[in-house]
Amino acid sequence: MTAPPPPRSRPGWVAAALLPALNLALALALSAVVIVLVGEHPGRALRLLATGAFGNAEALGYTLYYATTFIFTGLAVAVAFHGGLFNIGAEGQAYIAGLGVALLCLGADRWPALLVIPAAVVVAAAFGAGWAFVPAWLQARRGSHVVITTIMFNFIASALMTHLLVNVLIKPGQQSPETREFAPNTWLPQLHDVAQVFGLEIRRSPLNLSLLFALGAGALVWFYLWHTRWGYELRALGHNETAAVYAGIVPARLVIVAMSISGALAGLVALNEVMGVQHRLLINFPGGSGYVGIAVALMGRNHPVGIVLAAILFGALYQGGSELTFDMPKLNRDLVVVIQGLIILVCGALEQALRRPVAALVQRV
Repeated sequence: MTAPPPPRSRPGWVAAALLPALNLALALALSAVVIVLVGEHPGRALRLLATGAFGNAEALGYTLYYATTFIFTGLAVAVAFHGGLFNIGAEGQAYIAGLGVALLCLGADRWPALLVIPAAVVVAAAFGAGWAFVPAWLQARRGSHVVITTIMFNFIASALMTHLLVNVLIKPGQQSPETREFAPNTWLPQLHDVAQVFGLEIRRSPLNLSLLFALGAGALVWFYLWHTRWGYELRALGHNETAAVYAGIVPARLVIVAMSISGALAGLVALNEVMGVQHRLLINFPGGSGYVGIAVALMGRNHPVGIVLAAILFGALYQGGSELTFDMPKLNRDLVVVIQGLIILVCGALEQALRRPVAALVQRV
């Protein structure tokens, strides 16, 4: 008797590219149904959405500005997820990192810019990592679930920042809860200013040097996870903790390291928002980007390349959605949020719905 042929495995590109594309198409189809129900044409809405996000250099700059923040938070979620952890606290970690960056900028009025920028990178990463360290330690040493503790730390960070901005750091003589504006030498250079140094002309937008930091962080995460022993240990822990322990891996140490790296990546959001655009510390400046990072990481399959692409998609939804509300009044901001929610639902929570039928179809072909 001849042995039966071994089962065919699903090609890697199915999970990496085909499934996300099909999920996105399904989400857009559901969004089209919603747009029809409110009395608008979905083709025109999609065209306006794409034009608002990519139609000119200024729109593209705003899209990439939003995407920069989502790259940081998406990478933060992905690093933790590879270790079997679910970091819901990127919002609070970015918030506390903003406090650290603001304190640095407020006290560095006379520092040279070449010193302020690397110092801000270190401070943002350190404050974010420090805020993530406590939930990591509680899980590693006391068994507290990291999902619960990181959510709680988001509320603690919000309450702490509200107190500081209302009672301590607020600019004298004003009622708005924000600090005074930083000195210009502490501002992160915007890319249109950097381009002018090299004789290039780029339309003005909030896009700043932190985009390059985000891409560099993605490259470092890729190298760490797939080309170092520590990254291999982290992925082994995420796949099977029992086997990882049998192989000599210490889970408690890896949990603390992974969550600290995750918090450091989330903390880098402060570079884009606080130093790059606002030039002051504002209340609630993360604006929910920590939670969007969860969807970005899921849609990007927790790989840096996929995270960058997913972040650009969500950046386009933010920028294009803002433009869409001007040209199609029936599609107000709340409805744009519904469309974003459909994409998150299909590409995240229902990600497995098409996996088996698509895999079976590809194997049959």
